[in-house]
Amino acid sequence: MPSRLFSKTHEPNYGPALVRVNIYIRSISEIDDVRMEYSVQLTFREQWRDERLQFDDMGGQVRYLTLTDPEKIWKPDLFFSNEKEGHFHNIIMPNVLLRIYPNGDVLYSIRISLVLSCPMDLKFYPLDKQTCSIVMASYGYTTEDLVFLWKEGDPVQVTKNLHLPRFTLERFFTDYCTSRTNTGEYSCLKVDLLFKREFSYYLIQIYIPCCMLVIVSWVSFWLDQNAVPARVSLGVTTLLTMATQTSGINASLPPVSYTKAIDVWTGVCLTFVFGALLEFALVNYASRSDAHKKSAKEQQKKQWELEHAALEADHLEDGATTFAMKPLVHHHGDLHAEKMRQCEVHMKSPKVNLCRRWMNRFPSRSKRIDVISRIFFPLMFALFNLVYWTTYLFREDKEE
Repeated sequence: MPSRLFSKTHEPNYGPALVRVNIYIRSISEIDDVRMEYSVQLTFREQWRDERLQFDDMGGQVRYLTLTDPEKIWKPDLFFSNEKEGHFHNIIMPNVLLRIYPNGDVLYSIRISLVLSCPMDLKFYPLDKQTCSIVMASYGYTTEDLVFLWKEGDPVQVTKNLHLPRFTLERFFTDYCTSRTNTGEYSCLKVDLLFKREFSYYLIQIYIPCCMLVIVSWVSFWLDQNAVPARVSLGVTTLLTMATQTSGINASLPPVSYTKAIDVWTGVCLTFVFGALLEFALVNYASRSDAHKKSAKEQQKKQWELEHAALEADHLEDGATTFAMKPLVHHHGDLHAEKMRQCEVHMKSPKVNLCRRWMNRFPSRSKRIDVISRIFFPLMFALFNLVYWTTYLFREDKEE
């Protein structure tokens, strides 16, 4: 037995060892959407009882012993199952604390930095919330030999000076995740960190610029239909700028198979800008069609005037004179019919179609298309904004 008292290769021989764990999160430096990982620095503490390490406290004079070499005793084989990278801190001295109390209790504390995997669901990006976990489990000892428990009271502490550039840590949850495999059942602990993405950055960098580009594309509707270079350059410039904005957004995100909220926004904005360019193509076509019809009417009018002038010349040469005479006697039936027509005119007041009356102010079809577009495009974009923000913001409130 004395040879096993301080053995570092064997667990205490008194049934399953109960290890109580608590962690102190010092900082969270980065949450990477592309790699789907985050970096965290924490102080990790374990406490268990090893009765083989009991000693005489000399009447209460010795509170605890501090070991400078933690490799001399047995320690639980805990590991972080979602770890990608990690390292201990050794400046200036190794950041490790090991205390042994007279009753055999052992306190083990160490400061470590980890890069942990964080699978993300980006369907609602950038109006999303992400849950990242810290998963700790036993590597080789089953629950018959080793059981991890959260420390009672306050198992997880977070520094008050925690600042994240694009996220806010809303809350966290502790849970147990004991798993069963072919080799047995293993004890497991888990901390879920709920991060909410800060929307103000994306509002300034993405949403407002896209709105401005869409509104700038509507300036084309107010330009003269004959200003072809100005309207074409405006439409093409806004379209290329919107396409560049979209590609820049997608470059900062992983290529996922589903549609994100930001894809809906940029796609609809790109459609509006492209629609404004197509509207000018339609206006240009209608303008040329109106010009062709106008020239045909003018030619027909000139031909009719020439024919009318020729007829008048023939009448003057013949000396024919026509007089318009009113009948001196009105028949009774004719008077009755005339009175009935006057009554119908007074009874049936003409219906005024305000929309048609307003559109008649613009005789050409091309001008009418521009006028309709000035109302239709802003109205549809406002309707899209109403549906978009209502859908995603109400979805967020419902999840909460």
